Amino acid sequence: MELTALYECFLACGEVTTDSRRCPQGSMFIALKGANFDGNAFAEDALKQGCRYAVVDDSRYAGTDNPNILYVNDCLSALQGLANMHRKRLNTRMIGITGTNGKTTTKELIAAVLSKKYKVLYTQGNLNNAIGVPLTLLRLTPEHEIAVIEMGASHPGDIKELVEIAEPDYGIITNVGKAHLEGFGSFEGVIRTKGELYDYLRTKDNATVFIQNENAYLNRIAGGLNCIRYGQTPGLFVSGELVSCSPYLNFRWTVEGTSYDVNTQLIGSYNLDNLLAAAAIGVYFGVEPAQVSEALGDYVPHNNRSQLTVTPHNRLIVDAYNANPTSMMAALDNFRRIEAPHKMAILGAMKELGDASREEHQKVVDYLSRCHFERVCLVGEEFAALTHPFEQYKDVKEVEAMLSETKPEHCLILIKGSNSMKLSQLQDYL
Repeated sequence: MELTALYECFLACGEVTTDSRRCPQGSMFIALKGANFDGNAFAEDALKQGCRYAVVDDSRYAGTDNPNILYVNDCLSALQGLANMHRKRLNTRMIGITGTNGKTTTKELIAAVLSKKYKVLYTQGNLNNAIGVPLTLLRLTPEHEIAVIEMGASHPGDIKELVEIAEPDYGIITNVGKAHLEGFGSFEGVIRTKGELYDYLRTKDNATVFIQNENAYLNRIAGGLNCIRYGQTPGLFVSGELVSCSPYLNFRWTVEGTSYDVNTQLIGSYNLDNLLAAAAIGVYFGVEPAQVSEALGDYVPHNNRSQLTVTPHNRLIVDAYNANPTSMMAALDNFRRIEAPHKMAILGAMKELGDASREEHQKVVDYLSRCHFERVCLVGEEFAALTHPFEQYKDVKEVEAMLSETKPEHCLILIKGSNSMKLSQLQDYL
């Protein structure tokens, strides 16, 4: 089936699903394939469960007399093509966001601020890859006035692929750091890949990006773009400063000579730039500064990102969704600055670092030796391969067993590690 004809079928449905276990009545099922599954095999099931159409790319499942099974050459390409066509048809103003750290939190802060004035579509969770971005775009309706689309990457070319689907009008790279080095090959590979957002925007007339003014790496690759600057330097479009962070981040931001104080519900001084980015974008799009401050103060983090959790026994700083050398050191630096009588760190290994893994884990161990936390627990084989004086555990199960025997009391505890380490489940033991 041609893409234009498929798009007409999509318009008749208004909703797409790729999960045969979740089939809203009248939706379109698109059969994707993965390493351990083939969605084509579930096309008939999707129709029985309520889908109006099922799109397949395997002729074995297309050779039926059912007119509601639609055959295409490649389902993923069809999904992406539908999304791009839908984006062009609605022509919604679109902000593309990427970066090594903070992009999900920044995306949610931007959406919270813009929602004070506009009907906003934004990426849910971390649906920021070659499947998630199209699924987000296909949720666009004529009522949406602005979209905030998060774009993730783990290999060169990933951002290029996503911007060609989403075609953003504006862009923001939160930062560049040492993450997914196994896929990118080097830190320079990270910079080049994130910079693919800037490369795309240069193809547009007077393209605008929002840029952290003090970030030398981003300034180096932002030539030829209209830069709206935010940061901690006075006189920028939006500038700001940290007021306190024990543990919640309180900050002051300034626009056009007027300052506003905001008490947030975020943990971590590293979130200051994320907050200033959202403020800059809100002001740029005409949100009143008082409303910007209100949105930033009301935002509550979730999904184990910069959260403070209070249990009957301890206070927990849970930042266990992901970890890379940049975010790990930022979290430790922030934790070190917080005043608390008893501090404990439970740190999981950082994944996908390739040849740099041993060196980067050694840097964490070396830094911990200078922090003098009351107790440190390291989890994973990457830490176990090093010589260090801290408690060492093979995996989260070993930590759970230890905590069941010797539960800490009256501590401020940082929980940080790659999502695959599953440290977030330790909350039930603390």
